Parts: sequence; structure tokens; C-alpha cells
Amino acid sequence: MKLKLLVLAAALFGGTAFAVPAVFDEGSTLHRFLAPLVAERPVPLTPGDDKLREGFGLGSQPRWQEAEAAGPMLVAAGDPVTRAERETQGEARVPQSAAEIKLSFAPLVKETAPAVVNVYAARKVAARRSPFADDPFFGQFFGNRFDNPPRMEQSLGSGVIVDASGLVVTNNHVVEGADEVKIAFADGREFETKVLSKDATVDLAVLKIEGEGPFPTIPLADSDDLATGDLVLAIGNPFGIGQTVTNGIVSALARNHIGVNDFGFFIQTDAAINPGNSGGALIDMRGELVGVNTAIFSRSGGSNGIGFAIPSNMVATFVRAAKNGGRFERPFVGADFAPVTADIAEALGLRTPGGALVRSVYPEGPAARAGLKVGDVVMKADGREIATPDALDYRLATLGIGKTVKLDVLSSEETEALQLPLEQAPEVPARDARTIDGRNPFAGATVYNLSPRVADEFRLPQDATGVVVAEVAPRSLAGRFGLQPGDIVLEVNGEPVASTQTLAAIAAEAYRGWQFDIERGGRRLTQVVR
Repeated sequence: MKLKLLVLAAALFGGTAFAVPAVFDEGSTLHRFLAPLVAERPVPLTPGDDKLREGFGLGSQPRWQEAEAAGPMLVAAGDPVTRAERETQGEARVPQSAAEIKLSFAPLVKETAPAVVNVYAARKVAARRSPFADDPFFGQFFGNRFDNPPRMEQSLGSGVIVDASGLVVTNNHVVEGADEVKIAFADGREFETKVLSKDATVDLAVLKIEGEGPFPTIPLADSDDLATGDLVLAIGNPFGIGQTVTNGIVSALARNHIGVNDFGFFIQTDAAINPGNSGGALIDMRGELVGVNTAIFSRSGGSNGIGFAIPSNMVATFVRAAKNGGRFERPFVGADFAPVTADIAEALGLRTPGGALVRSVYPEGPAARAGLKVGDVVMKADGREIATPDALDYRLATLGIGKTVKLDVLSSEETEALQLPLEQAPEVPARDARTIDGRNPFAGATVYNLSPRVADEFRLPQDATGVVVAEVAPRSLAGRFGLQPGDIVLEVNGEPVASTQTLAAIAAEAYRGWQFDIERGGRRLTQVVR
């Protein structure tokens, strides 16, 4: 190493060889400066350098050749580690040669891309009626030519085949409200599909290809094994131009509150994702699906290097529910949680904010039976750290109904382990669905009695009671007065609304005016109709 530095110094500084050796002792300032420049490959020496070696007592075999025979060394803080040692340890590393830089993702893409399909969804949209459509005078002369036929509106996305029988995973927002859904392979084949399951809260949908299999698939990975910095590929159909592959890394994990839906545990990646990529595959370097691309953060509509994907563990849970012919349901915990802020963490004696603070407990629910109390903080679930209530919700949802989870809970400054059973939310009282008719502000609305199960469907607090609006018919009085699915009807003309039967009876009365209160997004709103 000294000889290499000597030759390099002579070349850099134009000095004579005999004037420099003392400066290049191991550990000297100049040695530390120049060592990284020559540590990976030796500087070639001319035959005349043999005498120079002998002059410094280096012998005929320079020490850098001995090091080269054992493997190149990286100069860094701590003990040097050879390439052979790094490969034996299986550690991630940067490319070490020009040959490694030329490595390609092509074999990986060839293996996985056939299982990524284009998804085409079409929905009928009612055309605006002409103001002359119902006029008998114009009808006498022009017939029905003012009645415009409904137009077809199309949306484009991507999907991933996860089962050889033809199960395709995509985003709910790609197929929401669609009357017809088709998929197309990159080779041009097209198939009709049937929507087996969809859920807006997690923005996932499962389609069944109506055709003969088997179909190519991508195996599902364990997304909990992902780490920030891992390489990933995104495959989809951006802007409808055809199947496209981009690469990047995992930029962050467990992202929440990105404004897409209620789901709060996204994988963030800088792989280019654009409109049309929704529902496409995010794969790792083993060719396994680690996520379903869902959204981007963008001011222009194009990729800014901030994309989000739903983890494969949530996808696997959703697919299992679809295979079993049921609707995806989150387990009923019987407790409501809040984030641990910096002030709360300080009051509880925590070094950093984290965990899920128990805000309320449903009487006789699973949480109450397990021993959870208001003020407790859930720190871990099955040994995994819980940073936010969203993280806890994700862990419980991916375990599924019927399982039991071990919770590490901070209670009264002591940590205890609790066994929480994950159950299906009860439907008590029965929903008793009713569609209101007549001349009243609720005409055209379908309403349910609230129960923990109905509350879960509409992402309402589990202890919510009363009557919830489930559907609002188009062009109905309820729609004109602004009622929306998820609204809780609290009071009508001064009478509390405890059940759908009560609301139907009030709506049947011949009132000259109406005043009703609803709860929407935690706010109480009052509407007056004269």
C-alpha cells in the first residue's frame, strides 16, 4: 500500500520518489487522504520499479499483491471487510465491477409481466335531458328526439393475477360503479370479468376472469419483510400507452393520512407511477408481489417520485375473503383508539410518542373481555411495534377474524401482555333496512339501524347509535336536500330518531315544515325545510 501511494503521490504532485516515503506511514494524514483512491485496484508499476521496491525493503512481492490475492479491501471506519466476506454474509452491497453494473432486470420482468393486465371499466352515465323533452308541443312535431341516450364513460387501470384460476386484484376506484369490466393481456388477448369483491375503505377489488385457465400469476410476498431502500419494480399501463416497467426503491413504510382512503399503512416508492398504473404490481427482486400500486402525490398529474402501494399482506387477506365468497371485514375489537402525541407521551413517561391510546371501550366486547381499559396504550401486536392507531388497525386486519393477537399494553406505568380475540362485529340491533317514500326530506333514502357491524361498514365509531343513511336514490328529495350515505339522523322536528321504524313513522306525518339534525364526520348539522 505504501508503494502504491508513493507512485500515486509522485504522479499527483510531481515530486521525487525518494523524498516522500516517510510521509506515507500507515495512519498519516496523507495516507488517509490517498488510501481510498487506490484501495480497490493497484496502480500498475513499470519494470523499473523493482529497484524502488528493494530500496524500501519491500521485497519482490509487494504487499498490495498479497491483499489482492485475498480479495480487494474497502477503506472505511472500522475493520476492513473483503468482498468474499461480504458475499458470504449475504449483505446488500453496491455493484463492484463493470460487469455487475450491466446486470439487467429483464429476466425478472419476463417472469412477472405476463401476470399484469390492463383493466377496462365502462359505466353508463345518464345524459342531460333537454328542457323540451317533456313539452307536448315539441313532442307533437319532433317525437322523442330530445331524449338523449345514456353515454358510456370508461376508466383505465391495471391489475395483477394472483391465482391461476383467474383471480385479478385491482383498485376499487378503477371498477367503482362499472357496468362492464374487461381485462387485456399484453399479448392482446381480452376477457370479460366478474367483480367478486370490492371495498372502498381499502381501495381493493377482486375480479374473476371468465375464461379457461390456467393463467400466469405473481406469488404474494410477505410485505413485513420489506425494508426502506429495497429495490422494487412497478408494472402497469400508464396513460393507456401499453405495459410499462419502472424501477425504484422503497422510500418509506407505513405511510398514513395521504388522503386516498381510510386505509393507513401504505408502502411509499419512488418508482414512476402514473395514471393508469392504479392496480398494477409492485414487485421485489425475487419476482414476488409486495404491493398493489394505488396513488401518487402530484401537482401536475404525472409522477413526482412519490407513489403509494397497498402492502401484499393486506392484499392476501382481501383475496382470501373473496375466495370464501364473503365481504372483507375488519375484526371487531370493541375499542376506539387515538394517537399518542408528544404531550401524552411525556405524561405517560414514554421516551418517544408512539402506540395506540385506548379512548373508549365497547361494553362486553372483545377488548373489554381481554382487559383493555380507557387510558391504556397498545405498544406491540404479536411482537411488532405499533406506532399509530392505523398501524394497529392494519395488524389486526391482516390477521383476520377468528385469530387471537398478543398485545403488549402499557397500563398504569406497567407493561402487561393481553390476549385479544378477533371477532366478527355483532349486528345488534338488526339493521332493519327501510326506504323512505312520500313528500319529505328523506324520500328516496334507504336507512339502517346502527350496530357495531353497520358502523364498521360505514367507518363510523363502533359505539354509534341511531339511524344511518345507507343509500340515496338519484334525483330523489333526499338527494336534493343533501343527504349522503354515512349520515346519522339524530333528530327530526324535535323528536329523537332511535330506529328506522321511528324515522319511517315521523316521515309519514304531514308536517308543513321540517327541521332535522344529522351527524356527518363528527359534526352536527341542522337543516330547515319550509
